[in-house]
Amino acid sequence: MDAIHLAISLGPLAAYFLLVGAVNLRPRPVVINGARDSAALGIAVSGFVMCGPVELFFPETMAFHMGAYVWILLLALYALCLTLLALLMRPRLIIYNLTRDQLRPLLAQLVTELDRDARWAGESLAIPKLGVQLYVESSPAMRTVQLVAAGPHQSYEGWRRLERALAGLLAATPGKRNAIGFTLVGISIVLIAVLTTCLIHNPAQATQALRAMLRL
Repeated sequence: MDAIHLAISLGPLAAYFLLVGAVNLRPRPVVINGARDSAALGIAVSGFVMCGPVELFFPETMAFHMGAYVWILLLALYALCLTLLALLMRPRLIIYNLTRDQLRPLLAQLVTELDRDARWAGESLAIPKLGVQLYVESSPAMRTVQLVAAGPHQSYEGWRRLERALAGLLAATPGKRNAIGFTLVGISIVLIAVLTTCLIHNPAQATQALRAMLRL
């Protein structure tokens, strides 16, 4: 694989590792909704998609008439598919830098304020006033907790209210930096250094490969 294809494939992934690493290194818990998390992951693998399936099934006829502009349409199509996928997924909230045992009493306090009729059943929670039913998943190794929609009948406005309320509560909650963030940032820096070295080692070859890919 030439330097350009390597950079396009691994560049977005390196940026994703850097972003997730930075989130894990924050001193307080961070709340991210499922749509944003899915969008970030989709962008992370976009380079592999562009250098893989897209190039394999590249519309040469369109490229003959449109030149490099065909890539704008392909990127727009990928963005639309990613947006549709994010919208079709069930609502969820991801909380970084917090364990399930730390979140449980905070969440219990919050839902009591939002709806006194809220009920727990094991790891499941129903908040009738918000139209939200969820269950709690945790990843101890990553120190993250997910609140995942239970069932298809959900109120998206209720989920937005829960997200805002939870973000406000956790903003004043002391947390602890996750050491795995250093690993993710380190991997990102190594990838960026390797890709930069590959590009500047033979710039003429990289330029030629880019022009061939863009059909210039």
